[in-house]
Amino acid sequence: MRYLHTMVRVRDIDESLDFYCNKLGLVEVRRIENEGGRFTLIFLAAPDDRQAAETSGAPMVELTYNWDPEDYEGGRNFGHLAYAVDNIYETCEKLAKSGVTINRPPRDGHMAFVRSPDGISIELLQKGDALEKAEPWASMENTGSW
Repeated sequence: MRYLHTMVRVRDIDESLDFYCNKLGLVEVRRIENEGGRFTLIFLAAPDDRQAAETSGAPMVELTYNWDPEDYEGGRNFGHLAYAVDNIYETCEKLAKSGVTINRPPRDGHMAFVRSPDGISIELLQKGDALEKAEPWASMENTGSW
């Protein structure tokens, strides 16, 4: 397992980049505009981690800007922790057997979400390409929020 990023939702890209980059000193490494999902993802790294973030994937902060206005109350602006795993199905099976609810099952062989005992959302991502869709995951519904 490898730590990937921490996601934070932001209301204003310019204001957020001013804080994280101009004031805090992080640097923008990658940006993704998703018209279908109506969001922008901006990945930031500490200056000393920039090269590693660009080449081998040093942990970063992911700023998520949803194009449609949303009020982030109750800590909803903090999104999730993300980890790459060797086999998403085996990881989810192990978690489920230990009593962890799989809130968003890996139906696509690529991504799943669980929550910590304190309600922190944790994203699990398959290393490399997505695995072939497999049961029981492919037809499993979401449970709760993630």
